[in-house]
Amino acid sequence: MLTLGKVLRFDEVKGYGFIAPKEGGDDVFMHANDLLDEKFLYQEGSEVEFFLQMGEKGPKASEIRLVYQPSSHRVTRGAEVDSAPTERRPVFLSDTDDDALEAGPQDAARFRADLTEALLERADTLTAAQVKEVRGIVVELAKSRRWIAS
Repeated sequence: MLTLGKVLRFDEVKGYGFIAPKEGGDDVFMHANDLLDEKFLYQEGSEVEFFLQMGEKGPKASEIRLVYQPSSHRVTRGAEVDSAPTERRPVFLSDTDDDALEAGPQDAARFRADLTEALLERADTLTAAQVKEVRGIVVELAKSRRWIAS
């Protein structure tokens, strides 16, 4: 049965966590092997859909997929954009200075995480599959241009 819920907690290192089903009831066990998206995307509060099964130790989720969540950072046409600097933003070669380039290429894993975060925050109409596709294209381009380390 397809069920909706929110991630209560998920430990990437240990590879498991728990989901609170939307309709209530016992928390549901989730394992990294059952995730359909990148595991670092499953954060506390993320809305997910999954198939509910009964495991040996209780309810267990399978085929866990992130559900589209609109960004709270949406800018509407004609609205003023807050130009205050954000805590973290992606750095592109076109807006760096020579000192930043001397630091060397960014770690590929960090680049992927930053890129995913930027896409989720600023392009909130993309599906998880579209985010993964765009991210793959951009990461390959960045590697080929040696903007990031392989």
